[in-house]
This record gives sequence, C-alpha cells and structure tokens, in this order.
Amino acid sequence: MVYSEYNKTILPNGLTIVSEKIPSVRSVSVGVWVKAGTRHESSEINGIAHFLEHMMFKGTERRSALQIARSLESVGGYLNAFTSKEQTCYYAEILDDQLPRAMDVLSDMVCHSVFLPREMEKERQVILDEIDSVEDTPDDLVQEIFAEKMFPGNGLGLPILGSRKTVTAITHNQLIQFYREKYTTQNIIIAGAGNLDHSRLVELAEKNFSVGSHPAEEQNTSPVKTGSGEYTIHRNVNQAHICLGAPGLPYSHKRKYELLLLNTLLGVGMGSRLFQNIRERHGVAYAIYSYVDFFRDNGLFAIYLGTEKAKVDKALKLIERELEQIREKPISQRELNQIKSQVKGNLVLGLESTARRMSRLAKMEIYLERFQDIDEVIEEIDRVTRDSLYELVNRLLEKDRLLRVMFLPK
Repeated sequence: MVYSEYNKTILPNGLTIVSEKIPSVRSVSVGVWVKAGTRHESSEINGIAHFLEHMMFKGTERRSALQIARSLESVGGYLNAFTSKEQTCYYAEILDDQLPRAMDVLSDMVCHSVFLPREMEKERQVILDEIDSVEDTPDDLVQEIFAEKMFPGNGLGLPILGSRKTVTAITHNQLIQFYREKYTTQNIIIAGAGNLDHSRLVELAEKNFSVGSHPAEEQNTSPVKTGSGEYTIHRNVNQAHICLGAPGLPYSHKRKYELLLLNTLLGVGMGSRLFQNIRERHGVAYAIYSYVDFFRDNGLFAIYLGTEKAKVDKALKLIERELEQIREKPISQRELNQIKSQVKGNLVLGLESTARRMSRLAKMEIYLERFQDIDEVIEEIDRVTRDSLYELVNRLLEKDRLLRVMFLPK
C-alpha cells in the first residue's frame, strides 16, 4: 500500500484545506471545490453554475484567456474544470515543484475573474453548441431526462448545461450575483494530493484566496421527491436508448457499500450479470451497463441499454428477469466474494492517481466532514453480507419504485 499522510485545516475565514501527502510520487493534483452546482439553481437560471465555470477561463485582472490556457501547459501541467449536480471544481495536475504556480493560477481564476460582457456573449454561443451536442448524443440525453424524471421539481433533475432557453436568457448581473452568493470561503474546499507539504498548501491558500466570507447558505433538509413510472419519447434516432432505475442512497448512507456491490454485480464490466446475459448470451444489445450517483441526501441507481427497436421488448424482459432473480434469491457467498474483490481492486488501483485521491479527499470533506483511509473503506466492504445485500435489493428495486425512460425511433 502506498504511504500517505492526511491533514486538514480550517482557516479563520472558513476556508477549508485538506491534503494527502504521497512522498512516493513527483506530482501534485490540487482542486478548488465550490459547493455550487445545478442543485443550487432555480429553473429560471438553470445552467448558470456551468456558465460561470466557463467564464473563469476567460480572463482575470492579471491574465488574459490565452495566458490562463498556457499558464500550466508551459510547464507540463494540466488545468481544467467541471460542474456537477452539487459542486463546481477547478483543478490542476502539475509537477510537485509547480504547486505555487498552480495555486496562483487557480486563485486568480476563482477570486479575480473579470467576467467581461463581450466574453460572456462568446461563451454563451459555445455553451449553446455544447447543448446541441448533447441533443445529438441520445445515450447522454436519455440519462439526462432520466434524472429529470427521477427528481421532478428539484435542482438534482435539472440539466447541468441548462437549456437553450435558460442559457440564452442568463444576464451578466445574474452571473455576478450567483458568483457573489456561492463563491465564499465557507463554500470552498481546497484539496491537494501528491508530493506536497500541508503547511505549504495552507500558506499558499492564505496568501492567494480572497473571496467573500459571508456564511454559507443553510442546506434544505426537506425530503427530495422522486419519480417513478414509464416515459416513452419518439425521436429521430437509429436505435432505442433506454434508462431505467430507482432512487439510490446518499453519499453518507451506511448501506452505500451494499449499493456499490449491487451495481458491480449487475452492470460494471464484461463479467457483470447484465452484460453476460443481455449482450453475450442473447446478443440483443451492444451497450448495457449500470451506474450509481451519490448526493448529499439522495442518489440514484440506473441501468442504460442501447439496442435495435425490434429487440426492445426482449431486452426489457431479460433485464426484468435479472432483477426478479436478484430480488428473489440472495447471491452465493462465492459471487459476493468475487464482486467484493472487484470493487476493492478498482478502488485501490484508482488510488494510483493523485487526481483520484484529490477528488476523493474533497468529496469526503463535503459529504462526511472527515477522512476515511483505504483500510476503513475495505473493512466496510468486507462487512457486507449476503443478507444485508439481499435486504437492500428488495428495498431499492421494488417494482413500484422503478422509473423507465425510453427513446424510440420514430
């Protein structure tokens, strides 16, 4: 196992810094995580968190867009960002001696972007093209609509990119207001992993980060309404695209590892039940897999299938047969041991990447407010029993909880 050392500091202004030192590598991944995503938008300004992410690369008080783009590339590093349902992350991957440069660039973007109106109009067109690209990618779009139907009336169900209507309507004032409300020290976590010194990371954070420090918004703890039923949409597609599933679990749920094992059993990899049965044995689909998403107080479990229109009924019957089988009969101890080994192996191999470790650090702080070392996670996976997995299956995959969204060729 790779040796690492975890540290956490909360500055007086509320800014949180977490790090994991890995002396055996020569690289560092550092991310600025903002608790602002699609969930924090209203339907009228849907897409504004992602719009703001784009604008952070369009110029600051000290750097042009070109200078930002070249700032880390010129020393062999990498700079990027993404927006999710509950966070926006700006991150860099660099050689360990370039940490000060990376922190300077990231803080410059997050704290000193100028949001020029002319740049906003250019980027608006880029995002509209991005939305069109998703519209032309039915396997992505069906999963987006699945989330919309799963979480009706909630930001978790809104598309991360927004819609053409909302992105076209977002104003410069709305963008600035969203930034001032969400980009505060209490709402930001800086996470670093690799060959770094925690005290040095804290020093750079104190020196460089100077956003607002008003208290973070109180989290809405009311239950999230979830959807079920069937929705069929006819589109100009060459094959059918289907997404079906059920509400999942929050990131912090004690049964989280049962769900990860269930997901692996059903639809992760070529050895999974769905792949072996639907594709290999019956040959009714090229693409079939399952996935999970964990949020602050909810989540989802879903199965994606792409197949010919003529094979839809057979494929759905085969999927239902698999779900019935797993609901009616606990898996064998041998199969449980196999999927435990698969999950643990994937987890440990993923930790070879400093970027994965950085992301894991940030999410643990956001959702758990504590660190879980790999040994603790492996212990949690090993605690899963046939009975506890069977209990989760029958609660999670009840027929009346299932949601199905289908794109069928016209």
